[in-house]
Amino acid sequence: MALIEKIELIHFTYDVEGLGPDAEGVLGYNPSAQTQLKSFVLRIRDSDGTVGEYCPMHSGKHPAVINQTIPLLPSLVGQDSLAREELYQHYKRRFRHLGGVGYSAIDICLWDLFGKKVDLPIAKLLGGYRWELPAYASTISGDRNGGLSEPEAYAEFAQQCSALGYRGFKMHCWSDGDPKAEIETIKAVARAVGGTMDLMTDPASSIRTYADALRVGRACDDHDFFWLEDPLADCGHAPQVHRMLRQQIKTPLLLTEHVRGLEAKTPWITEEASNFLRADPEYDLGITGVMKTAALAEAFGLDVELHSSGPAHRHCMSAIRNSNYYELALVHPRMANPLPKIFSCGYSDQLEAVSSNGCVPVPSGPGLGVMLDSDFLAHAEVGRQIFE
Repeated sequence: MALIEKIELIHFTYDVEGLGPDAEGVLGYNPSAQTQLKSFVLRIRDSDGTVGEYCPMHSGKHPAVINQTIPLLPSLVGQDSLAREELYQHYKRRFRHLGGVGYSAIDICLWDLFGKKVDLPIAKLLGGYRWELPAYASTISGDRNGGLSEPEAYAEFAQQCSALGYRGFKMHCWSDGDPKAEIETIKAVARAVGGTMDLMTDPASSIRTYADALRVGRACDDHDFFWLEDPLADCGHAPQVHRMLRQQIKTPLLLTEHVRGLEAKTPWITEEASNFLRADPEYDLGITGVMKTAALAEAFGLDVELHSSGPAHRHCMSAIRNSNYYELALVHPRMANPLPKIFSCGYSDQLEAVSSNGCVPVPSGPGLGVMLDSDFLAHAEVGRQIFE
C-alpha cells in the first residue's frame, strides 16, 4: 500500500488581455481591459515516489474552489493513494454542506497519480475507446465592446467556427437576460449556419420569467436547436418549472450544471425535467463523480454532456458512450480563451485546437497525459502550501 506522504498546493496568477467585467460583473471581451486571474496546481506524492498533479481549467478562477480544497488536504496525508472510491465517499459526506466541490481537484490528481504509477492514460483505465472527440465551440458571454456585441457578430463567429471544422456552436449571449436579444441571435445564427452545425444556446440562468423562457424555447424550436441550456433565473435548481417548459417546447433541455453530485441529479431524471444531464469533473467530485453520473444517465437512457473543457474532461468522455460533444469553452473571435498557459506539451483548449474533422484528441500519455510548464509556473507562482 502506497500512502500519501506530501501534498503541494501552488498558487499562481496570470493576466488575460482583452478581458473585463460588464455591468453585471460578468467577465467578457473588452479590448481596453486586462484582468489578472488566479488558479492553482495541486501535487500529491505517495510513498512509492509517484506524483500526481493537476491544474484546474475554468474552475480554477473561482475562489470558492480553492477555499474548499485547502481544508481537505491535511487529512489526506497518510491515506492510501489508490483508495479513490473510499476517499470519494468520505469527503462527499464530510463536506456535504458545501457540495463537495473542493474534492474534485483531489480526485483528478489521484487519477493522474494512478495513471503514472501503471504507465497508462486515464482513458485506458476507464475503458476508453475513442481518442478523437467531436467538439463544439462555446462562446464567452456577449459584450457591448465591438466583439460579440450584436446578433450578426455571433452569426459571423459561427461561420468562422464552422470553417475551422467545429460540428456545433453554442451561444452565451448577454448577461442582462433580454429575451428579445436572445431570440434575434438565435435567428441570426440559424440563418448563417443552420443545417450545417448543431446549434445550442445557454442563457446562463438569466431569463427572468417562465413566459420569456417559453418564448426563447419556441425560437429554438423554430430553428431546430440541438439543446436549450439553463435558461431560467432559478439558477438551474428547480425541476418543476423545467418539466413545465419541457412539456411546452420541442427543443431538448440541458440542466444540472449547477446541481452537485450524483444523488442530487437523480430527481431531474425521475421528474422528467431535463433531456440531458450535465457533469463536470472540476465540480462534481472529480473523475470518479463524473463516471457515476454518466452511468446514472445511461441507466435511464439519457445522454450526459460534460461541462467546459480540460484534460480530465477528455479522458472521461473517451470512456462515456452516451455523450455527444466536447465543449471547447470559452471562445471569442477577438481574444484568447482566458486559460493559463500552463502546458508545455502542446495541449490546448484555444479556438484553433480543433482539427479539420471537428474533433479534439484525448491525451495519450500516462495519467492525464499532459506536462505542466515549469518555467511558466516559476514566474507565475505567488505562494505555496505544503502538507506532509
